Amino acid sequence: MHYLDNAATTKPSVACVKAVNHALCENFGNPSSLYRLGIDAEKAINEARENIAAVLGCDMGEIYFTSCATESSNTVIFGAAENFGKRKKKAVTTTVEHPSVAHCFDKLEKAGFEVVRISPDEKGEIKAEEIISAVDENTFLVSCMLVNNETGYILPVSEAFKRIKKKYPECITHCDGVQGFLKIPFKVKSLYADCISLSGHKVHASKGVGALYVKKGVRIAPYIIGGGQEKNFRSGTECVPLISGFGATVKELSLTIDERYKQALELKKYLAEKLESCKGIKLNSKENSSPYIVSVGVENIKAETLLHYLEAREIYVSSGSACSKGKRSSVLESFRIPGKYLDSTIRVSFCEFNTKEDIDALVTEIKKAQNNLAKIKK
Repeated sequence: MHYLDNAATTKPSVACVKAVNHALCENFGNPSSLYRLGIDAEKAINEARENIAAVLGCDMGEIYFTSCATESSNTVIFGAAENFGKRKKKAVTTTVEHPSVAHCFDKLEKAGFEVVRISPDEKGEIKAEEIISAVDENTFLVSCMLVNNETGYILPVSEAFKRIKKKYPECITHCDGVQGFLKIPFKVKSLYADCISLSGHKVHASKGVGALYVKKGVRIAPYIIGGGQEKNFRSGTECVPLISGFGATVKELSLTIDERYKQALELKKYLAEKLESCKGIKLNSKENSSPYIVSVGVENIKAETLLHYLEAREIYVSSGSACSKGKRSSVLESFRIPGKYLDSTIRVSFCEFNTKEDIDALVTEIKKAQNNLAKIKK
């Protein structure tokens, strides 16, 4: 099997599985309980909180656990709107955000908020100045992802957020850090983000767990209310097994960020070199994008058709975002990808378990597909 869809999900690490099993079988207490079993479960949660905080360079009290990054982003966007919506009615984002962010802003717009969406320029670049100039005294929130999940494009988050916070300190800055966390080195101070959304299953933890960084003093209304867990910010009994697994894999991967980055960069370069011999191929990802994600356009072959052709040969890639489920990508349109590639683009995404042999298998089968598959009618 050649698994090259790590931007969709990753295989849980041994450390994650071990921690999850221990919490399920041994450390099964309710972390809100006051006796030993509960206290031990709470300790496990706080250990995971400490591990994530150490990577981000923040206080553990600024980390809250959620069910996924989608919940984290929803919490920030709607919580900020609830707190500021009566006196500030403007929010700024981009046209290349993940649906978990983009659809939130669609809903805000329907509720009467002004939403400004910054698009890439004719070169497919998003300039920090464009984001900054869209912000004014009436803006309560700016939300920009760090790494685009379809192309690997790295947005100028740090530069934009730094200048926005200096001029409009009350404006909340939110970053979807899912595809950058533990891959692209960053700290909360260097990112100038008030809030950062994270996901467990993108970094070799399990599905069903995420985290949210909220800078101390930033006002975000709770999105899920009830028993008052997570310091009254996110109610619901914490899922100790999944949180423990998340914390364990974060601790492990935090030691190899630079090493894994170099490995992914080598794989990206190798893939680009191998595809040079293929006619009708376009690399949509820029040279300075994240090495973990490579967007590849294969002319005249529908992405979904190619995806299943490769699947039959145990090669796994995706057609854009895993959340798009085969629909044409508005993100690729925003990045000015030529029309003939919009329905013909696959996403290849790496992790430390991938090798050049995976790429050799992929390129070999793409070449065969170009000869064997029915072409798209023009």
